[in-house]
Amino acid sequence: MHKILLIVKREYLSRVKKKSFLVATFLVPVLFVGMITLVGYLTAKQGELGDKKKVVVVDESGRFTGKLKNASTLLYTFTCNDIVKEKKQFIDSGYDYLLYIPASLTGIQLLGEKKPNAFTGSNIEDALTGIIRQQRLLESGIDTAILAKAQKPLVVKSLQFTEHGLKDSQSGVAFAVGMAAAFLIYMSLFIYGSQVMRGVIEEKVSRIIEVIISSVKPFQLMMGKIIGVGMVGLTQFLLWIILTITISTLGGSILMKNSEKAQKARMEQVRSLQKENGAAMTVTNGDTAAAASDDIGMSTILSGIDSIPVTLIVCCFLFYFLFGYFLYSAVFAAVGSAVDNETETQQFMLPITLPLIFTFMMSQTFIINNPDSSLAFWLSIIPFTSPIAMMIRLPFGVPAWQLALSMFLMIGGFIFVTWAAARIYRVGILMYGKKASYKELAKWFRYKE
Repeated sequence: MHKILLIVKREYLSRVKKKSFLVATFLVPVLFVGMITLVGYLTAKQGELGDKKKVVVVDESGRFTGKLKNASTLLYTFTCNDIVKEKKQFIDSGYDYLLYIPASLTGIQLLGEKKPNAFTGSNIEDALTGIIRQQRLLESGIDTAILAKAQKPLVVKSLQFTEHGLKDSQSGVAFAVGMAAAFLIYMSLFIYGSQVMRGVIEEKVSRIIEVIISSVKPFQLMMGKIIGVGMVGLTQFLLWIILTITISTLGGSILMKNSEKAQKARMEQVRSLQKENGAAMTVTNGDTAAAASDDIGMSTILSGIDSIPVTLIVCCFLFYFLFGYFLYSAVFAAVGSAVDNETETQQFMLPITLPLIFTFMMSQTFIINNPDSSLAFWLSIIPFTSPIAMMIRLPFGVPAWQLALSMFLMIGGFIFVTWAAARIYRVGILMYGKKASYKELAKWFRYKE
């Protein structure tokens, strides 16, 4: 045990003291929060920052002239020229597209030198459909205001029976929490498991392993490397979470203050303008409703988070992160001992990572929509898939016996896989120049001590 602790200490300190570790630990949260902020900003400002397309419209039907309004990325100009003349002078006109609307409204065409992007055609189609639908309703004597009121959707509030009474049950928040936890475990198993495999290969190729193995047993060396790198990963993970929450909180408070200032300034401007026109009350009520809507949306999110067992999820996340890492790292260490370079690992990587990839893909489609199904149950019980599947299911509620069984099998699976990997590791770590195959690994596994 003392030798294992020495190896753990060496693996941990040698990695934690590296500049790359410090840079990655403190830079990743800043880059992550910055990336999320930038994506949100660009999404909100896409109308202002995006390329505005100029569209000349030949409307032979007369139904859309003056009614087709400019959009954030589309600027319309109506022309009295016929389609033949407009086609001839289109190339030199400076317009991006030519929209031709025949009198029969059949065969509407969008012409241009370049292909339209993914949204241009659909945005134009939606705008034309909305206009013609409203016109047809009016022609049929149907009041569009009454129809819009009749089509207003009903809101169904999800509630959950608990020991303390009814609580809000927001599936959207549960989906986000489950997917975030599963994604973090999915990425960490690959990142830190690969570090174990890479470290084993480096020591094997440099022949340092021959010196080390004279002082410690192969199993002790493998366990020391796995636990040491796992502690590095856990340290980095906890620092990432703390730094990300701190940066997000500070940034959120700053953005909230700026947003409140901008909203107050806008409200004052609207009030002053509306007082001049004698219509202050209508706009003020509209702005108040919008603000109330924002408050309702935020309270909905907060109540959804409150309905999730956060303490249980955090504890289970740490458990499945550690034991999932231990299980896969043992396999990665065995693979690293069987090869002489990283190129040779490709034949073994797919069978190892396939359960993770399959479960992560299923979690985004099937498990998230059917968390209590038989498939979701078995995926959350099998040790190779449970770290991801169980984290997806937890926010929706999992029976205690299923969680206990999953954890018990996870620990048992880790012990068995570590024992099996150690039998391959003890032989493969001293093998050089021989390309390993599955048949060769099976032979190593059967060798006696």
